[in-house]
Amino acid sequence: MMTMKFKIISKDSNSKARTGIIKLPRGIINTPIFMPVGTLGTVRGIHQSELINDIKSEIILANTYHLYLRPKLEVIKQAKGLHNFINYQKPILTDSGGYQVYSLSENRKINEEGVRFQSHIDGAMHFFTPENIIDIQRDIGSDIIMAFDECTPYPCDYNYVKKSMGLTHRWLQRCKDRFISTKEKYGYKQTLLPIVQGGTYKDLRKISAETIASHDFPGNAIGGLSVGEPHEEMYEMTDIVTDILPKEKPRYLMGVGTPSNLLENISLGIDMFDCVMPTRNARNGLLYTLEGTINIKNKKWEKDFSPIDTNGTTHVDNNYSKAYLRHLMMSKEILGKQIASIHNLGFYLNLMQIARKKINEGTFYKWKEKMVEKLDERM
Repeated sequence: MMTMKFKIISKDSNSKARTGIIKLPRGIINTPIFMPVGTLGTVRGIHQSELINDIKSEIILANTYHLYLRPKLEVIKQAKGLHNFINYQKPILTDSGGYQVYSLSENRKINEEGVRFQSHIDGAMHFFTPENIIDIQRDIGSDIIMAFDECTPYPCDYNYVKKSMGLTHRWLQRCKDRFISTKEKYGYKQTLLPIVQGGTYKDLRKISAETIASHDFPGNAIGGLSVGEPHEEMYEMTDIVTDILPKEKPRYLMGVGTPSNLLENISLGIDMFDCVMPTRNARNGLLYTLEGTINIKNKKWEKDFSPIDTNGTTHVDNNYSKAYLRHLMMSKEILGKQIASIHNLGFYLNLMQIARKKINEGTFYKWKEKMVEKLDERM
């Protein structure tokens, strides 16, 4: 039915961390991996060549809801898929749009059939169903496509989360049926992944994880976290779910997170991450480094002519000074946001590479315990 293949390379003896390789028709992904978010077919302010050559991304994420509304499917279909449209030939994962319907649209009405919602762009009414979400992602041509789910807010009433979870499970069966009965459009096999829900309720997370595992997809995602709950609750839910999901398949934690969130969740057995945080925070002047975080707008960097990050792996890190980047940010120059975004994404991908190395060497847990304290420090 599907072509994603996953092989575990090594396991950490002191945690649930592991390294692996995901094989997709468009390329190989080394796990644990971070996926830069390119919602509208662009990682904001970053050239595709920079993503590949500098940041060393192995897979990026785009969004079904946004692409459906703009540039619209007829444009993407005429371009023969999103990869050709944006000129990025590595793997792309598309989120189903369930979260955006929850967070962006006005007047949304959810029922068994699907979600009726109003576009945040022009106010036009649209209707998403599990079936047309699969069809849309077939048209986009992404390598990994996500099932349509309902994302509940935090905090949320137990009964509502339970009802919502049941709906997500029924929608999954409809997504699966539609996926099996349709074909890829551009010559590359696609993989459908399901999403575990259940809010921050242990019993519901267990039920959802068991239900999702029983479908036997080639990988599994965990949704509905990183929506405002305390980090400890996120870790608790992840821990419960990774104990249930099959170990021989990759686990994708959606929408997470800070560098220390990533390391803690790798320790709990997560293989894939995505988050807007590195780019969104970069545009506001927050830089991540192995020594801690820097607010480049602070006056203390005004006359600091040292490189942005001597441990950095991208071309911007040693080519520009902190003082120059601060000047660009304070002057609201676009280049400042671009430099900071390249730095942060390069940092995230490099952090994943270091984590993989430490897992392979058997030193991950000790290193992780030290790193999470450092990463959260303000410099």
